[in-house]
Amino acid sequence: YDRALTLQQVQRLADADPLAELLAIADDERTDAQNATIKTYYLKTENEEYSQLLKTQQDLESKIVDLKKPLTTVMVMGNQATPRKTFILNRGAYDSPTEKEVSPGTIAALPPMKDDAPRNRLGMAQWLFSAEHPLTSRVTINRYWQMLFGRGLVSTPEDFGAQGDFPSHPELLDWLAVDFRENGWDIKRMLKEMVVSRTYRQSSASTADSYQNDPDNRQVSRGPRFRLQGEFIRDTALTLSGLLNDTMGGAGVKPYQPAGLWAEVGLGGNPRFTQDHGDKLYRRSIYTYWKRSAPPPSMQIFDAPTREKCIIQRARTNTPLQALVTLNDIQFIEASRHMAERLMRDGGKTTEERLRYGFRLATARYPTPEETAVLERILDKAATKYTANPDAAQKLLAVGEAKRDESLPANEHAAWTIVTSSILNLDETLTRE
Repeated sequence: YDRALTLQQVQRLADADPLAELLAIADDERTDAQNATIKTYYLKTENEEYSQLLKTQQDLESKIVDLKKPLTTVMVMGNQATPRKTFILNRGAYDSPTEKEVSPGTIAALPPMKDDAPRNRLGMAQWLFSAEHPLTSRVTINRYWQMLFGRGLVSTPEDFGAQGDFPSHPELLDWLAVDFRENGWDIKRMLKEMVVSRTYRQSSASTADSYQNDPDNRQVSRGPRFRLQGEFIRDTALTLSGLLNDTMGGAGVKPYQPAGLWAEVGLGGNPRFTQDHGDKLYRRSIYTYWKRSAPPPSMQIFDAPTREKCIIQRARTNTPLQALVTLNDIQFIEASRHMAERLMRDGGKTTEERLRYGFRLATARYPTPEETAVLERILDKAATKYTANPDAAQKLLAVGEAKRDESLPANEHAAWTIVTSSILNLDETLTRE
């Protein structure tokens, strides 16, 4: 040959002799196997479309195999066909059982299980939600009351026993518990019933005598006043900014977190925290992925538990770190600049109109003349700063991944961001009043 042969041409020459023998046989005398050999040789060496189709087939077969795999592994509990015997332990020591055998049942202080109820988890669930059970609905109602009013009708939600606190309004607790049960355990209906009540809608403003005679507001003579939970504070900022992604359900998400999170608790540096992007950054806080050994710092600062153990009632602290989060955290700065866009776009043409609009969004009331004057001074000072220093304005507006409205003047947008940040940090914004 007067040229270098390709690998495919060399292979074709290597296979030429057996193929030549087959081709020498008359068509009507070849067997099916011999015809198949000639066809296969042609498809593999001469027909380019066949090679592409073969590759496509292999890819599709691989996809079918992947699709047939289960999406996830679900752990399912079941009952043993023959339950093992259980004995009372001598002084609670697991390695020192007595000869007294016990069987599944409920404590004698509460109503017994029905005779036809299975003695397993199903039977226990039926017993917990039976009409005769005195605790399930009361405990549940007390939790919801505590969430909305800051303090439960029973101030010891973890203990309804003899060592717990007596209900401040026992008849109200009973009525709500029965109403909850008789209406199908409808949580949304019960929460609505509480928040539209005259008791909940009271103002927290009251007389000095009221605060002195009932400092803990056990008699609910005034509206509750307490700082919101960390999750609520973050969701409020996202809602006011218009960034909140209210999609329901789905996998957990990983919003902004400090660099190096999980590094100290990971085994050999793994797994590493990998931040999400796009709409996942703005999902409600209930969907935030939670690593118990390294929970989100911005939540912990607002007294969110680590989830390493069950916490029935959260502590409420007041520290400078909380203000540093709402002033400097990426999520809150980004929310402030998008709330500023909202004020500039929808709040009106004048400064006063925008301030009234933004203040009412956050606090459900209009600002007083004194409050308006303070916010105007903040705006004027910020506008002077960012007009003189455009780079600082651009740096502020670059915080966060959400794109800004480029049609707005950067120095004006940055100045209004400082104003909205101030509004988001008001006690009235962070506190249920």
